[in-house]
Amino acid sequence: MTRLVLLRGDITEQRVDAIVNAANRALAGGGGVDGAIHRAGGPSIMAACDRIRAEQGGCPTGSAVVTTAGRLPAKAVIHTVGPIWRGGGSGEAEVLASCYRQSLHLARAGGFRSVAFPSISTGAYGYPLDQAAAIAVATINAVIACEGDAFDEVRMVLFRQSDLEVYQTAALRR
Repeated sequence: MTRLVLLRGDITEQRVDAIVNAANRALAGGGGVDGAIHRAGGPSIMAACDRIRAEQGGCPTGSAVVTTAGRLPAKAVIHTVGPIWRGGGSGEAEVLASCYRQSLHLARAGGFRSVAFPSISTGAYGYPLDQAAAIAVATINAVIACEGDAFDEVRMVLFRQSDLEVYQTAALRR
């Protein structure tokens, strides 16, 4: 039975099969989680992103792609592009849910049994944390319910204690 685990920590230190990166459409690296993953993982992650960019022009919002994990303790990085918050009336919720679904789909296809997610779109993209947490928890639990035993563990790794508490509240509401 798959477990959804909520924890405070650093996504770059997770010993899982795949970590998820909150990437930008150009897969060009950036700040926040994206920058931390590229710094910790080294240049091989960017080289893989460069190849994807050359082949398909990047990664559309709501979609995901897989690369090497470089020097990270994970086996792979799944890069997903979350929506920029525009007030909630521009389909942001469905796009954010798609990020989690697409990432888990790629994890399953790659045989990755443990996956660690950050809080997607809640940094520079401005998605309200409480709404993002509710979408993340609901979407992950829905995928887990449908996928049976495809995963051993799915983690939400929150850098700040206050963010973890918001996710814990969202999980209790389910």
